[in-house]
Amino acid sequence: MREALTFELRGDYSHVNPDDMTCDFKWESFTPEHHSMWRFLFDRIMPVLEHRACDEYLEGITALDFAGEAGVPNYDRISDKLMKRTGWRLVTVPGLLPPEIFFAHLAKRQFPVTTFIRTPEEIDYLQEPDIFHDMFGHVPMIAHPVFADYFHAFGEGGLKALKHGYLPYLETLYWFTIEFGLINTPNGRRIYGSGITSSLGESTYALSPEAMHIAYDITRIMRQQYRIDVFQAQYFVIDSFEQLLESTAPDFLPYYREVSQLPKLAVGETLPTDQLLQRGHMR
Repeated sequence: MREALTFELRGDYSHVNPDDMTCDFKWESFTPEHHSMWRFLFDRIMPVLEHRACDEYLEGITALDFAGEAGVPNYDRISDKLMKRTGWRLVTVPGLLPPEIFFAHLAKRQFPVTTFIRTPEEIDYLQEPDIFHDMFGHVPMIAHPVFADYFHAFGEGGLKALKHGYLPYLETLYWFTIEFGLINTPNGRRIYGSGITSSLGESTYALSPEAMHIAYDITRIMRQQYRIDVFQAQYFVIDSFEQLLESTAPDFLPYYREVSQLPKLAVGETLPTDQLLQRGHMR
């Protein structure tokens, strides 16, 4: 999860609830230009993801009928579909949230979705997440029951990590799973992380021979430093979403205490104990 930096709000947010930072935003406020930008981004990246994203992500795209939308998907319609599938709903927020508010939403099975879309000048990179990253990148995976439970556990774990002062370790795990995770499948390695699925360039790079793939290991991941302004130097690979969910079951406090006694790993650094995987593993 990217740290909650301060950005200029892009719109009229006079009705932001100070307790949970939700705002009263109407889908009808999106302009034809906003819808056109969404459609451009969607049509540009979907052919790339058809053979790179995991089946669970693509099934979420289909179940939520993203392809049937002429532009930005309607918040209420998507929220209703999520509630029926996994018990989650969407809430609208003006931008990045403080960690305590973000994790509180996840713990309630609520996913905060921003209400602005990138400009033509920001098509390939913007620092803060927009509606395309949030809705297209994250929401299809929340339609998958096991991943939805993992996301919920992450919210509860985030509140506990905050309480004990260990949030940076959990934020790093968030980054390398929910944002930039890869998964092994019978058809080869695939993408599930939202930071990859919502990026045309990274969705190609992450499965290329140049990308470094390392087997999933919680405490090793928690030590890893990363950058937000370039393609990732390393990607961590799970074998199943059940593995991901089961790995959140133990009490993380012993993990945090162990990791806090070890040095951080520089961007791109590896360990002798790392299980390095074959790169560019697609079929």
